Amino acid sequence: MKLLRAVAATSALALLTGIGLTAPAHAAPAPKTGSETSTLRSYAADTWRSMTAMADPTTGLVSDNIEGDLSAGSRSAYTSPTNIGAYLWSAVAARDLHIIGDDAAMARMKQTLDTLGTLHRDAASGMFFNWYDPHSGDVLRTWPVDGSTITPFLSSVDNGWLAAALMTVRTAEPRLAKEANALLAPMDFGFYYDKNARPGVGGELAGGFYEEKPPGCSVVGNYRNRGPDVYYTCNHYDVLNSEPRIASYIGMALGQIPLSHYFTLYRTFPPDCTKFGWQQMQPVGYNHTYMGINVYEGAFRYEGLQFVPTWGGDMFEALMPDMFVPEETWGPTSWGINDPAYVQGQIRHGLDEAKYGYWGFSPSSDPKIKDGYTAFGVPSLGMDQGGYPSDEQQTVDDPGIPGCRPAGPAPKWGDGVVTPHASFLALKFAPKAAVDNLAKLKANFDSYGAGGFYDAVAVGSGTVAKRYLSLDQGMTLGALGNFLAHDDIRRAFDRGPVQRVIAPLLRIERFNAKPVD
Repeated sequence: MKLLRAVAATSALALLTGIGLTAPAHAAPAPKTGSETSTLRSYAADTWRSMTAMADPTTGLVSDNIEGDLSAGSRSAYTSPTNIGAYLWSAVAARDLHIIGDDAAMARMKQTLDTLGTLHRDAASGMFFNWYDPHSGDVLRTWPVDGSTITPFLSSVDNGWLAAALMTVRTAEPRLAKEANALLAPMDFGFYYDKNARPGVGGELAGGFYEEKPPGCSVVGNYRNRGPDVYYTCNHYDVLNSEPRIASYIGMALGQIPLSHYFTLYRTFPPDCTKFGWQQMQPVGYNHTYMGINVYEGAFRYEGLQFVPTWGGDMFEALMPDMFVPEETWGPTSWGINDPAYVQGQIRHGLDEAKYGYWGFSPSSDPKIKDGYTAFGVPSLGMDQGGYPSDEQQTVDDPGIPGCRPAGPAPKWGDGVVTPHASFLALKFAPKAAVDNLAKLKANFDSYGAGGFYDAVAVGSGTVAKRYLSLDQGMTLGALGNFLAHDDIRRAFDRGPVQRVIAPLLRIERFNAKPVD
């Protein structure tokens, strides 16, 4: 999941208050041929078919996953705020791509919003629990797959994605603005914000909290001092280039989290063996001050690229937030350089380093494990030592850090696991490469069904995970909506407070990243 002098701080803060702010333009869609457009539209129509198959006809809540035959009986008996949000923004994309009509899209979204209004959620924070029964709407306390006990949890990042969907719906379908706003209004992301997470520096978002004491590590407290104490997770999200930044963006835009929070997050960890000698590689960078916070503008180097890494090296950490926030436009000297470089890193790993012949690595179904889910990525694109693996063999690539730890053995890449949603997320930054990669996956493997691309392919063995995940299908439709319908998801989401607050914030930083050669 960065170069401004201190003397410019005053003008930067003026920007943050909205003084002289003009509406930033969105990036123009990349040129597309007629055949490419037709192919992508057919992918979108089939992908929408899988989303409707996962939706419970009674509640309008989408299941987490469904088998490749799209049979109703194979729908999973659990769903999450992220899944529900994915269904809502997918309906917007399906409408804007003319897959369904205006009234049909509105009816689907209204049914889901109506059900959301009946779901039990935490009273003080307004947040939704992480697992619900999609048919009854009940909070799950027993995992349907194996009968294990669940302590109901309220995730910061999952609620971030649902809030993003509600903010999208209220603009995209004005007839539902009242319902969407009523659901959004109680959601307070300040409930997750620990202002003392980095003593002397600033605050970070906790992973989430429980209303009742869970097994394992937890910290009792209440960051808002409103309502009863809760049990916070022991982890915080401390890396900028990762999917939790959607919750950070929303919390800052709504005035629930201070803007300085953006600069408390790590670009990379500093090159300090005693504290951070475990990170994947030695970063290159310099220190710079923004809003009174000292930021280490670190970057990794890989395959001729220089970029700010994610935590695990996967695609959705880097680009799923960009599906809503036009980061490359609002932050031309940060995300505008980093996102294309990151995509190229994924391409170069798949084609040049590991020589799989395909690329696109992100958490997905595991083709070798029935109903399994594994965090796949490119190790060298992630900060975590070893990163997420790109293959079934869980191959680790440890280049070592001189003076900190020796390099590990040279990696021998095995059965690479490629997920189509990664290519769809990359469309904006490498359209031809993405379209070609998808075409090869479809032509060379049994990777496509009635609901679009199946979730993942082990490209060495040809093993396919023949199921659909609502999250991954939602990323596919959101990316296609933006690519083919003039940034429709972004334009709906960023209207109002997001544009006024986040656009000027992103403008003031320069990452220590370099444009792709």
